[in-house]
Formats: sequence, C-alpha cells, structure tokens
Amino acid sequence: MTCRIVLALTGASGAALGLRIAQRLAARPDVETELVVSAAARRTLAHEVGPKAYDQVTSMATRSHDQADIGASIASGSLGTAGMIIAPCSMRTLAAIAAGITDNLVTRAADVHLKERRRLVLLARETPLHLGHLRNMVAVTEIGAIVMPPVPAFYHRPETLEDVVDHLAARAIDLLGLPGKPEARAWDGETG
Repeated sequence: MTCRIVLALTGASGAALGLRIAQRLAARPDVETELVVSAAARRTLAHEVGPKAYDQVTSMATRSHDQADIGASIASGSLGTAGMIIAPCSMRTLAAIAAGITDNLVTRAADVHLKERRRLVLLARETPLHLGHLRNMVAVTEIGAIVMPPVPAFYHRPETLEDVVDHLAARAIDLLGLPGKPEARAWDGETG
C-alpha cells in the first residue's frame, strides 16, 4: 500500500536535512512525496548544499508544488496523507502555523494536517531560542504538531556530518509512524 507524505523545506539553515529526508522517502517504494520548497529554502539549498540541490530535491519528489499555489491538492483535507514534515522549519513558518496564518502552501498544508489530526513534524531550526520561539513551539505542540529541533544523537557515535544528518532525517520519518521497519537505528542499551 502506498502512502503520501508532504515534505516542505523552508528558509532556515539545515537544508541538507530536507534533502536527506527526500532521498530516504524516494528510496521507499511505499511512499509518494508531495514537495514544497519556499523561495528562501531554494536560496538556502544553493548556499548550504550547492547550486544543483534544488534540482536534486525536486527530482526525488513524486510531485512538486509552488509555494504560492494555495489551491494545490495538498491544501485540502480531502487529499489523504500519512503526514507532513517541514525540514528545516524556519521560525517564521513555525510562528505562522502557531497563529493559524495560512498565507502560503507550506502553512496551509500544515494547517490542513493539524485540522485533520494527521502527523505534522517540524524540524525547528534556530539557536539560541528566545521566549517567543519557545511560546510558538508550545502553541504548535498544543494544537497537535511534533516539534523536533535537529539536535544530534551521539549514542550511535556519528563519525561525519553526513551521519548526523542521516540519523536526524531517519528520526523525523520515524515520527510519522509509517508501516515497516524504523528508519533510525534504535538505542539498544549501554554496551561496555
């Protein structure tokens, strides 16, 4: 059975996370990916990953949508999805979701996921956090989102930045609760 995932990239640092999530989802024959990349995310992808990164991420999606197209299929609850990931999620996007502002396709699709009680995972990217960021994180959590700041786990002893990005991408996908084997390596207890 195929499931549909919405993946959005917004203009925060951490563009490699969105790209790696797209790669992992594309490798799953049971997943169709609906992609939205904001204008700021395109710029961040080029700066952080390289000039061809936008083409890479769009080539892995089943369908790509323009951020301005609030009439796209993913803007409606009638389109069934298994969840949505925003990676990275800018504080502007998080604040808009917290306030119910649906002025672009990313925030509209997120709002749809919340109203339909579907999983919405936000890889909120900013540091340090001020009280406004924290209050917005509380607000989106109270309305049903999962806030996952991309803080690396070290129990699997990553050796490269790619290891860190891969593990974070896997954890974000696991939060959607898709059928099958978990993407991320689980903690198996302390070993001497």
